[in-house]
Parts: sequence; C-alpha cells; structure tokens
Amino acid sequence: MKAYKDYVITPIGDRYNNSARVGNKELILNTEIVNHQYVNRLAKVIATPLLFQSPINVGDEVIVHHNIFRRWHDVKGRERNSSSYWEDNKYIISQEQIYLYKSNKLWNAVNGYSLVKPIKSKDKFSLSLEKESMGVVKYSDGSFCVNDLVGFRPGTQCEDFINGERLYRVMNKFITIKYEYQGNEEEYNPSWAQSS
Repeated sequence: MKAYKDYVITPIGDRYNNSARVGNKELILNTEIVNHQYVNRLAKVIATPLLFQSPINVGDEVIVHHNIFRRWHDVKGRERNSSSYWEDNKYIISQEQIYLYKSNKLWNAVNGYSLVKPIKSKDKFSLSLEKESMGVVKYSDGSFCVNDLVGFRPGTQCEDFINGERLYRVMNKFITIKYEYQGNEEEYNPSWAQSS
C-alpha cells in the first residue's frame, strides 16, 4: 500500500488524550471532541510517497497536525471523521501536516521548519511574560543548531504543544537573526502547557 504523493499513517494510542493518571486514579480532563488541545498527535508511518524520496521512513513516529485525528459535527449534528481519514484507523496526509519525525531515536523538524521555545522576558516594565519573536531552537531540519538563540518575524509563528512543551513552529525563511547565546536566557514554559 502506497500513496502517490502522501503518507499513510495510523495513530499511536487513541484519537484523543483526554485523561491523566493521578496516583492510582484516572482523571478525565476533557469530554468534548472540538478542543484541539486534547487530540492525539503521535502517529506511526505505514507508507511513504511514491513521487519523492523522504527522510521519513515506514515505521517512523511522527507528530502531525491537530486536525488529523479530530472528529467534528456536521451541520446536522452528525459526528464525522476528518478529511484525512481513509479506512480502519488509517489516515492519508500530506508532508505539510507532519511537524516532527523520529529518526535514530532523535526528533527532527521537517524540511523548511524549526520549532522554537520562547524565552522569559526580563523587562520589568513589560506585561508580556516572554520575549516577543525570540526563542531557543529545540528542533531543526539542520538549518539551525539546537539551542541557537534566534529571532523571527512577528506573526509568522504557530503555537504548538509537543512533549509537554509550548513551542512555536516557524518557517526557516522567517527566522531573521541568530543571536549570540549568552547562557542566562531562561526558557518559558507555563505550567498549564505541561498538562497537554
């Protein structure tokens, strides 16, 4: 089974991550299907595209867009699968819907993107808790080194929650400067981000 220019994936676990273990009890965090923060995003690649060679191989783990496994209600109130659903818990997705892939036990960003961790603002007069349009590279496609301190154009980032961390997905072409890393920059990860 192969797709012409897309990937075929299956979720690892359930579609939603709606619960957490607290001691020996299970706590239900969410009961609705519309909240994207509780959608499972971890998947396994079943087939790769025929059209081009990809660094992502069959069996690799990937982190995908939050709408892939999410269900929704149509105008008549019927629950539906996403447009990526194919059959038997299998989904067909494009390369743009994959954010990270695990190769040789290391997470890597897909070509053209980096995932950047925001850093705390030290400005006492600012209401913002993080420095605007600045952060530390956590995952890269190789264009930047991990832990590089970078700046990017405002409004070009997409907020994401990966492995309990709040990250910004930024196209490499919008990263405009690489700062000298001082070593005293503190990453900003609010406590509420760690629960997703």
